[in-house]
Amino acid sequence: MFAVREGVRANALNVPERIEAPAGFAQITLRPVREDDQEDWNDVRWGNREWLAPWESGNPVGGKPLSFNAWVRRMREDEAAGCGVVFLIEYQMQIVGQVSLGAISYGALRSGMVGYWVSQRYAGHGFAPLAVAMLADWAFHDPTGPGLHRIEIAILPENHRSKRVVAKLGLVDEGLKRSYMYVNGRWRDHESYSLLADDCAGSVTDRLRG
Repeated sequence: MFAVREGVRANALNVPERIEAPAGFAQITLRPVREDDQEDWNDVRWGNREWLAPWESGNPVGGKPLSFNAWVRRMREDEAAGCGVVFLIEYQMQIVGQVSLGAISYGALRSGMVGYWVSQRYAGHGFAPLAVAMLADWAFHDPTGPGLHRIEIAILPENHRSKRVVAKLGLVDEGLKRSYMYVNGRWRDHESYSLLADDCAGSVTDRLRG
């Protein structure tokens, strides 16, 4: 179910207020981050600092970190520009993680990069593959989405938990990208996985059934 916010510009991403999991799955919800999420988001994100630290990307040229409110405003700007969106993953009205679609390209490419994390407390519940599938269905097929042809997920070779996510969804391994992303103070190779809208006869979420 998609409930769309009113008042968005025609050239902006038409970001839903929420995306709800289909019947038969864990009832997670995806929704945009708001400024009043600061306390709850901080509790989850920084409470999982050690859990997420091995995969933490950064900017090699440094720069002053954004405040939470500035980060949320940056997301609104990205949505307005049509270049990216970040959704919180909620379960039983609690934030349990995050999934994002960034580096969106249009024209002849129509592609985007997906990233995600889930609280250690909820790891192994299937929330990450379900959230990615819900995001992909919106990005590929929903009339409110950006109408992408392709999504890509880049994963550190030793991140076996994340590789199980792409395996469950049937993404295609496209090989190694050298020094692809700056992680924990150095440029790291990443394995690249892709999914095309044409790969899915039905919804992406259907790939998780059974």
